Formats: sequence, C-alpha cells, structure tokens
Amino acid sequence: MATREEIVQSVPQKGFFGHPKGLLSLFFTEFWERFSYYGMRAILLYYMYYELNQGGLGLEQSTANSIMAVYGSLVYMSGIIGGWIADRLLGTTKTVFYGGIAIMLGHVALSLPGGINTLFISMAFIIIGTGLLKPNISSIVGEMYSDNDVRRDSGFSIFYMGINMGAFIAPLVVGTVGLKYNFHLGFGIAAVGMLLGLVVFMVTKKKYLGLAGSYVPNPLPKEDRKKMLSRVAIVLAVIVVIGYFLIENGIMTIDVFTMIVSVLGIVIPTIYFIVMYRSTKTNADEKSRVLAYIPLFISAMVFWAIAEQGSIILAQYADQRTDLTIGSWEISPAWFQSLNPLFIIAIAPVFAWLWVRLGNRQPSTPKKFAFGLFFASMSFLVMIIPAYVNGTETLVSPWWLVLSFFLVVLGELLLSPVGLSATTKLAPQAFAAQTMSLWFLTNASAQAINAQVVKFYNPENEIVYFGVIGVIALIIGLLLFFFAPKIEKLMRGVR
Repeated sequence: MATREEIVQSVPQKGFFGHPKGLLSLFFTEFWERFSYYGMRAILLYYMYYELNQGGLGLEQSTANSIMAVYGSLVYMSGIIGGWIADRLLGTTKTVFYGGIAIMLGHVALSLPGGINTLFISMAFIIIGTGLLKPNISSIVGEMYSDNDVRRDSGFSIFYMGINMGAFIAPLVVGTVGLKYNFHLGFGIAAVGMLLGLVVFMVTKKKYLGLAGSYVPNPLPKEDRKKMLSRVAIVLAVIVVIGYFLIENGIMTIDVFTMIVSVLGIVIPTIYFIVMYRSTKTNADEKSRVLAYIPLFISAMVFWAIAEQGSIILAQYADQRTDLTIGSWEISPAWFQSLNPLFIIAIAPVFAWLWVRLGNRQPSTPKKFAFGLFFASMSFLVMIIPAYVNGTETLVSPWWLVLSFFLVVLGELLLSPVGLSATTKLAPQAFAAQTMSLWFLTNASAQAINAQVVKFYNPENEIVYFGVIGVIALIIGLLLFFFAPKIEKLMRGVR
C-alpha cells in the first residue's frame, strides 16, 4: 500500500485554481450527482402529497413530511456501509463508481409510472448508491492534500461550490418540468444527470487522480471475505422475510418504521464513537481527536436539523403559505430549493479566499461551528416575524424565505466544508473513510430526529415551532463557543 506522501505526489498538484487537478474531476462528478439528487428532491415532497389527479400519490402531508425526513436520514446513514466497503474491500474510487450506478437506477425507477411501491424501490437504490458515493468522493478530495497543506479548507470550499452548482440548476430544470408537465419526466432528467456524472468520473480519474482512492486502507483478509459475504446475504434474506411478514400483517407501518429510524439515528453514531475510541488500531493522539470530534458532531447534527427542513417544512411553506405571484409572473415553489445553492455559489469563493488569506489567524474549527449554529438559529427565528405581524391566515412575501435561506447558508459555509476538512484531519488512520461516513451521519441523525419533529408543524403553531428550534440551536452554539479552547486542546495539534 502506498504511503500518504506517495499518494499526494502521484496527483498533479497544480492546474485547477491553484489546486490539484484531481479536484477538477471530483468537482464535476459531484456536480452531476448533486444535480440528480437535488432535482429529484425538489419535487419529491409535492409528488407524494399532491392529489392523484395532479399526478401525485395523494399521501397525507404529515406522512409525506416524515417520509422525506426518513429518506434523507437513510441516504446519509447508508454512508456507514459505503465507508466500510471502501476501507475494507474496494477502495474509494471503485466504491464511488458502483454508487453512481445504483443512484442512476433509482432515478430510472422513479421516472417510470407506478405507485407507492415503485417509490420505495427507487428510494432503496438511491439510499444505497448515495451511501457508496458521497462519503467516499469527499475522502478522495482529502487524500490529494498533505496534512499540513493550507489549501485544504479552500479546496473543500471549491469542491463544495461544485456540489451546489449542480444543486442550484436542478430545481430550476427538474422542478419546472416536474411541476409544470409531468413528475416522472422530471425524475427522468435526474437520471440523465447521474449518467453524466459517471461518464465524467470514468474519463478523468486515471489522468487526474493518480493513486488517490485506489488503495484499500484496512483490507479485509481474503479468507474472511467469503465468510463476510455469506453472512451479509443471510442477514439480508432474513430482513426481507421478516419485513414482508410485518408489513403484510400491519405491524410495520410508516409510523413504526419512522420511529425505528429515529432511534437508529442516535444509536448508530454512539456505537461508532465507542468502537473507534476503543479500537487497538487507534493511538493515543487519535483517541483524543475522537473525543474532540464528539461536540463537533453534535453541533453539526443540530445545524442540519434546521438546514434540512428547507426541503420539507420550508418547501411546504413555499407551496401553501407564500405568495407566489409577482405581477403576472408566477413562481414555482420548487424554485426556492435553488436559493441555498445559489447563495453558496455566490459566497463560497469569498470564504475560500478568506481562509487562505487569514492562514493561521483564522478562527478555530469549533468557533467556526459555533458561528454556523448562530446563523442557523437566526434562519428559523426570522420566520416568526411574518406569522407574528400578519397571522397565519394570509400569504406572506417570498422575501422571508429568501432571508431564511440566506442566513442558513452563512452558517453552512462556516460549518459544512470546514467539517469535511476537519474530519479528514481528525480521523484515525484505520477508520479514514468510515470517519467520513460518520461526518455524514450528522445529517442522518438530524433528519432521523426531524422525522418526529416535522410532525408538529402546522401554520397555527408556526411561532412556537420556529422559535423553540431556533433558541435550542442558539444555546448550543453559545456553549460550543465557550468550550472551544478545551476542544482545541483535545484536537492534538490539528488546527
């Protein structure tokens, strides 16, 4: 297996805005993957709760909200599987490729006429595929830089901008086609986007990525592979049989499944931290960094609990509580899903420049997280104002949603790309890809909790709903800022 230095040296270090050329390959691969995912997500909620005569499935709105949250949770929770496969079996580049294929098949299934069963089948493919692709493509970005390369945070910010360019265009294209013409046609466009991502990755990876992602860091011995595959096959078969029995007998309802996922959102990361900390492959410095990672994990989880409601509660708010007409021009509710990536595209270069400009004078990672939580809390607290001033019976100006999305983006740029970078630096060597999966569990856990939280939203209790969640985020952000010096000491030299 090549050393970290050999991997870095194998990647052309200049050629993409002063960054390794491999960043170009990963930038456009993730661009198209995010186009497919966010395009699908921009219309999925409406597809579920719109009536049958509108081309939807006619589900209850509260049920559709919970399904969206559970879906999002499982998408990121599946990163555990993707991280393990990359670390123990395939390496990150192969895992990314197979994940892209699964995602594409999921979108193809969703583009075909069908009912609730077709929806769940497509979800299964996309959940598995995203788990294989998303954490591992971010790990490859980290592999292209040495540990002390000051370009790391800037590189992740540029990579993050590529993600959001795809996410910005998707709701405008897929959202318009899906809501104006046909939901299934919109989902089909998402499938084409993932196909383009696969093509870009396969054409450019050999030339630009070098050895990055080509090695298995903690390979499973050959004699254990057959045993593992047999056990996995048996477990999956048992799960399918039991699941079929429970569904057919009315025991496994959507509400029961939602609660199970919500519990797993707390239990799985807890087990993960315990395993990594107690592992004999984790040395003393790495154990200390694992402890430092825990408050960062919790803070990120709270942040994503707010940010991810942009595609659920704020999407419903856009559809039902917002005045969508400007003169004779009517706005599509799906277009609001482009606000988050639009602001990131506009502001991310500023943050990327700022971190390089400040160098060692920039705020520490815990303090960046604290500032991120502050802006997230404000994004919900401002939504109290229109309900307080005008009540909940009248439609509100779309500018309130614009302001909310803008504030949460400021928080996201302080927390998300920085969190990706910090994860690659704080990760124990034996758990490199799996720790990146743990980072995406912050989102999974947040949405698992949201699956229960979003049930409480309705226009009549908007002030309480937005206010309570916003205040909780603000308090946690203040605590993180206060304890930042202690967390920095636990990070053992990682800035």
